[in-house]
Amino acid sequence: MAGGTGGGETITMSTHESAVQAAHAHAGPQGFIRKWVFSLDHKVIGLQYYFLALVAVFVGMFLSLLMRIHLVWPTATLPLLGDIKPETYLTLVTMHGTIMVFFVLTTAPQGGFGNYFLPIQIGAPDMAFPVLNMLSFWTTFVGFVVMIAAFFVAGGAPLHGWTGYAPLSAVQSTGPGEGLGADLWIISIAIFCIGALMGALNFITTTLDMRAKGMTMMRMPLTVWAWFVTAILGLLAFGVLLSAGILLLMDRNLGTSFYVPLITVNGQLTGHKGGSPLLWQHLFWFFGHPEVYIAILPAMGLASQLLSVFSRKPIFGYKAMVYAILGIGFLGFMVWGHHMFMSGMSPYTAFAFSIMTMGIGVPSAIKTFNWLGTIWGGRIRFDSPMLFAIGFVSLFVSGGISGPFLAQPVLDIQLHDTYFVPGHFHLIMGVASIFGIFAATYYWFPKMFGRMMNESMARWHFWFSFIGTYAIFMPMHYLGMAGMPRRYSQMTEVAYLHDLIPLQKFITYAAFITIAGQLIFLVNLFWSMFNGKKAVDNPWEATTLEWTTATPPPHDNFGGHTPVVHNGPYEYGVPGAPRDYVMQSDPEIEPAH
Repeated sequence: MAGGTGGGETITMSTHESAVQAAHAHAGPQGFIRKWVFSLDHKVIGLQYYFLALVAVFVGMFLSLLMRIHLVWPTATLPLLGDIKPETYLTLVTMHGTIMVFFVLTTAPQGGFGNYFLPIQIGAPDMAFPVLNMLSFWTTFVGFVVMIAAFFVAGGAPLHGWTGYAPLSAVQSTGPGEGLGADLWIISIAIFCIGALMGALNFITTTLDMRAKGMTMMRMPLTVWAWFVTAILGLLAFGVLLSAGILLLMDRNLGTSFYVPLITVNGQLTGHKGGSPLLWQHLFWFFGHPEVYIAILPAMGLASQLLSVFSRKPIFGYKAMVYAILGIGFLGFMVWGHHMFMSGMSPYTAFAFSIMTMGIGVPSAIKTFNWLGTIWGGRIRFDSPMLFAIGFVSLFVSGGISGPFLAQPVLDIQLHDTYFVPGHFHLIMGVASIFGIFAATYYWFPKMFGRMMNESMARWHFWFSFIGTYAIFMPMHYLGMAGMPRRYSQMTEVAYLHDLIPLQKFITYAAFITIAGQLIFLVNLFWSMFNGKKAVDNPWEATTLEWTTATPPPHDNFGGHTPVVHNGPYEYGVPGAPRDYVMQSDPEIEPAH
């Protein structure tokens, strides 16, 4: 508003805005339970999601450590755990994959950082539905507890893999852990789906309805675009998985035959007939491929944000980046069949899925070249968030290059059940997304906790993680090309694999060192919360709205003053501006004549 003419404009705030503010003008709760446990504040809920994912990632990492130990020393007897049998190994594979995919890669980038920063970045006082937000976290938490409970019931946790392929997962007598443990696994995922659906509705409504004045869709930071499209993917995908899980529970406990054909188990007829195991694969992967993008899109949005902030340049091709995110979201639903080339599908169908899979490489490549264009010629500041953002791009490209190989049915049939596939998806989806989480932690920690993290510890953590990741997952591609099958608990029985065992040992030693490196992060995180250097409001000299408010942000984010947005999210190096960056809420810079 210019000069003194703005009085009238201030009074006639739109009814919509005043209604929104009235809805969120509740004072901050004082009691411990309402403030930190059953909180309605999106910032506290974001932290709850984050720390849930932190617990889950260490559980998942411990399971992978046990797998690596068993692959190299198959006869070792471990303290407290005894010896790992082949079926125990499959249990570890199943639970490691499930916990990492659902309770880490889906929970931290979207539930954690998305909940905390999406409302602040669009200038909203809170999420659209605070109570729904609280419910979505506690539903997810219950899902995690049920998943962990599967370890402690009779028979133990299931061994059907994180993908839960029927009929192995659909008949109770197929193996140890396929009784109550498998029921708990399915129930946990169903509960998780309900929580994810509630969260997705909230994200979509908040983004569409609660943006501050002047915050048009094309002025939203790319992080917000990524969280928004991720929520749409979640809304469409988790409903399918929920339905598939309910049908699987019915097959297991009520005698229906959705997924179970006429089969015998150990010579006994099962009493099922007419079901299709392929139906489960279609339903699961119709969720499962969008899930890959649910895990990676928030990290892509964040990489765009950080590369711009730390190169002191506007993002290269903002609109192209937005349309690429939308394109990835759209095409993500059209490629699920590439997980199923081995299932005997028609070559014509396989050809269609292969073409679509090659097609989804295009928006990903647009993003990659735009990231390179953003860094090119920038005044780069190599702070720890920037290191992890560059590391993310590196892992995304390295993991992505093996994707087109697996997109060819003729190559995939050779490679599908080998180590090539875990090598591929851990690089592009697993660790790339984790690097996004690390980058976000180092970047937003000062805003969340009012203190800086220790920079030299962060750099040590980066190099341990970056080199370690390549040392673990690159050799897996070579093992795969040499024909080493995945999901085998030991390789000592097969003559042609004998020469590959030293490479497995190398991977295990690399995993030990990389996991040890994560303890640096843990120490840095908790030490810095209490003893870190006090942070200023905008330590990175960034432009988006979360850096305009106090540190940590007050209960309604902006202390009763709703920001008005005049500029785009990446205004760096603007001619005629007093500093090398222009905040989104700064008055518009008149172009120099």
